[in-house]
Amino acid sequence: MKTPYWLLEEQLLENNLKTLAHIKHQTGVKILLALKGYALWQSFPLVSKYLDGCCASGLNEAQLSDEKFGKELHTYSPAFKEEDIEEISSISNHLVFNSPAQFRRFAPLAKEHNPNISLGLRVNPEYSESPVELYNPCGLYSRLGTTLANFDRLLISEIDGLHFHALCEQDASALEKVLEAFEVKFGAFLPQLKWVNFGGGHHITRKGYDIDKLIKILNEFHAKYPHLQLYLEPGEAVGWETGTLVTTVLDMVHNGIDIAILDTSAEAHMPDTIIMPYRADVRGSTKAGEKAYTYRLAGNSCLAGDVMGDYSFDAPLQIGDKVIFEDQMHYTMVKATTFNGVPLPSIAIQRKDGTIEVVKEFKYEDFRDRL
Repeated sequence: MKTPYWLLEEQLLENNLKTLAHIKHQTGVKILLALKGYALWQSFPLVSKYLDGCCASGLNEAQLSDEKFGKELHTYSPAFKEEDIEEISSISNHLVFNSPAQFRRFAPLAKEHNPNISLGLRVNPEYSESPVELYNPCGLYSRLGTTLANFDRLLISEIDGLHFHALCEQDASALEKVLEAFEVKFGAFLPQLKWVNFGGGHHITRKGYDIDKLIKILNEFHAKYPHLQLYLEPGEAVGWETGTLVTTVLDMVHNGIDIAILDTSAEAHMPDTIIMPYRADVRGSTKAGEKAYTYRLAGNSCLAGDVMGDYSFDAPLQIGDKVIFEDQMHYTMVKATTFNGVPLPSIAIQRKDGTIEVVKEFKYEDFRDRL
């Protein structure tokens, strides 16, 4: 196969889904796929066997869920547009508003187009242990969710559920503390509701995640409020460690250090390595200086900072060698761009029988027609 390409391993994906299904069976919670983190719809026939539906962040994701997933659809946006409400509400099961003002403005329209739709409000528990402020939805001056001070109690008779999201790649212990803050601020409203959505950021499929503790937290909360349907909406946990980005060394240059230029781009194809930032694992490598040959891996764009990091290898890299970035299924394809005209990687799936199917190749027209 021509590089670069993303390669999803279907068996690894199913292993994650089985973990999520175990939690469902032990707790009665419903689990939704957060499309913002993982939206490889060619894998939805497998995902939909295990999960209850999708959560969307707007019209495009809602349409994708409706067309390709076909189960429950929960849609939330920091701010909806009036022209989108008719279509969003007609295909969504739950519609969650970010503020009382948006609720008052659009809830009647949503009910008009879908009398059976369940309406909710996102709240801000004002507590988070997010490791990066950029990804902290409960940080200072956050626009995401309504604080108790801004909560309109007159709406409670019209609201079916509350939604909060305060985690980022975190364990069950962080959820436990967020849930305490949520109950202190909003617990008085729970007897009148039908559901609560605990949001995403649950790193359930990561090695070492305390699944038993999560099950205990969910069951204890449900015992206190048995009338409530509980939801989780992981995205990253679905695609966690299920596939790679395979690249090729195009050239080697030396300017104080050895630099390998690859046929990919951190800026365009792995943006979180720059934004978050984080260091992606590369197969067969360790940190700089730990092995015999150290290289800076760099992208094929004109951005000076388009760099993946410094890595060391047992053998010297050569032009034409493959460099494989691990764990590249979540927050990569959904964020990828054609910045600088760098071609998008193809998308391939290694099926459970070992065969590899290329499900998408991007051409010049894909670049041209985005503009």
